[in-house]
Amino acid sequence: MQSYIRTTCSAVLFVGVLGAATIPAWSQDKPANNLEIIHEKLKADKKLIVAKYMELTESEAKRFWPVYEDYQNDLQKIHERLGALLSSYAADYRSQSLTDEKARKLLDEWISLEQDEVKQRSAYASKVVKALPGKKAARYLQIENEYRMLMRYDLAATVPLVQ
Repeated sequence: MQSYIRTTCSAVLFVGVLGAATIPAWSQDKPANNLEIIHEKLKADKKLIVAKYMELTESEAKRFWPVYEDYQNDLQKIHERLGALLSSYAADYRSQSLTDEKARKLLDEWISLEQDEVKQRSAYASKVVKALPGKKAARYLQIENEYRMLMRYDLAATVPLVQ
């Protein structure tokens, strides 16, 4: 069970960050491509995993899912910023053009992104606690935390150190 969650979470997060880094560059009026389709499928899979492990009653679901959707939309904005940051770093890394000044700017943006993510997580944690009983709120926040940790692990394993 944990292995399935971790595998799916890793795939969702990897495609989420990858998609965030590339999707904004595409024209809005082009038909959906494979990456967009995969991204949407994995977002749906994440929601199915959350639904399966949350075991919500009907009244809990009515309160929880709107909070979940809002949180996922706000997380997507964070992931888009992270994708842009990684794209910028990757371009500089490939061309070996990362200067001290660019590195400081990337670091400042990364710290800002981390701070915004903590604020967002805190704000939504209080909304989840209001929407659900304590144990279920804690379970959901654990699931989100696993996703976040897996994403960070995947990034740490794939993003090269600054040269």
